[in-house]
Amino acid sequence: MSATKLPAAPEPLPVEVFDSHCHLDIMVGDRRASSGDPVAQAAQAARVGVEGILDEARAVGVSRLVTIGYDLPSSRWNAETAALHADVYAGVAVHPNEAHSATPETLAEIEELARLPHVRAVGETGLDYYRDWASKEDQHASFRAHIEIARRTGKALVIHDREAHDDVLRVLAEQGAPEIVVFHSFSGDAQMAKRCVAAGYFMSFSGPVTYKNAGYLREAARVAPAELVLVETDAPYLPPTPHRGKPNAPYLIPLTLRCLAEVKGMDVADLAAAVNANGETVFGAW
Repeated sequence: MSATKLPAAPEPLPVEVFDSHCHLDIMVGDRRASSGDPVAQAAQAARVGVEGILDEARAVGVSRLVTIGYDLPSSRWNAETAALHADVYAGVAVHPNEAHSATPETLAEIEELARLPHVRAVGETGLDYYRDWASKEDQHASFRAHIEIARRTGKALVIHDREAHDDVLRVLAEQGAPEIVVFHSFSGDAQMAKRCVAAGYFMSFSGPVTYKNAGYLREAARVAPAELVLVETDAPYLPPTPHRGKPNAPYLIPLTLRCLAEVKGMDVADLAAAVNANGETVFGAW
């Protein structure tokens, strides 16, 4: 990804909404760019600062966001950033791809961070069978530990589930899911969505639901009741159509939300209002 020009701002939403999952630290500058992550490099070349990202988002009706950790340094950064910005909450965790680093000491600090008032989620955690950067044994142990942290702290559990649907649901059932569970960047089909509905799990839809080849995601979105739907960017990753290949950002949420509203046969304002209400259920009052 060499392009650094930002996509044009979409039409503002008629009702304010929020981005339930993004990575501010990657967007504004962290070690991922220096290690050669082309998405991070493009995102960082295209904008400056958290306030700039928030201003872009507010201009189209995206008034709040949740920035998510994937290892201990990013979790610290996101917790500190959320403390400085009233419109930002944080999630803290060790990503399944980094599960080999989920030592008892690391998990203890993740739990300390999770108890902070501006940290409202434990995540992203879960299972990733697409990549083999961490063993399944390490991933399962880390996932179970994060479930327990979410239960002890009373915070929402934000799940990364990539090609691991059955095992993620099984571990949640065996371990005992916390009160609030969110499947980040929901990647299942309609049958998976029905299983999540039965369990009362929230499904957060991101840019891929707008992709031409992702009809299965749109079928899942039709199954998901509005009271269990969230919308996210996973910025700077997964930009919605027509901006694949560009850096993603919270201000592109309207494109995904409008797609979801069309798929579900709902008025955009009604869906945005439902997403906002769900956000307060999941992350608490702002």
